[in-house]
Amino acid sequence: QVQLVESGGGSVQAGGSLRLSCKASESTRSFYSMAWFREAPCKEREGVASMFDHGDSITYADSVKGRFTISQDNFSNTIYLQIRSLKPEDTGMYYCAAEAPVAGTLVADLYKYWGQGTQVTVSS
Repeated sequence: QVQLVESGGGSVQAGGSLRLSCKASESTRSFYSMAWFREAPCKEREGVASMFDHGDSITYADSVKGRFTISQDNFSNTIYLQIRSLKPEDTGMYYCAAEAPVAGTLVADLYKYWGQGTQVTVSS
């Protein structure tokens, strides 16, 4: 059973930065696609960044382009989400997901494995 464990969330002021981590129980190179999603209160889960083909191709949601960076470290089986210039609207639970049949998809229903999430709270 694949396990994904997120960490790195916290409470920060607007304009700050965070780096979220997602450690997988097996090599990240074994997954065709991996992604980060977020879910704000009373909103649907939103895909923010994805990578496929072992990180050779990356997709970002329009709402986060230029501020979010997804990356991976194959040696530690970890993917990261660097978030800069945080805004209050970035507040939410951030989830890591793995294994989808569609390259680079940001559609939550297509991902097979999910972590438990890490909370990000941004104050103005």
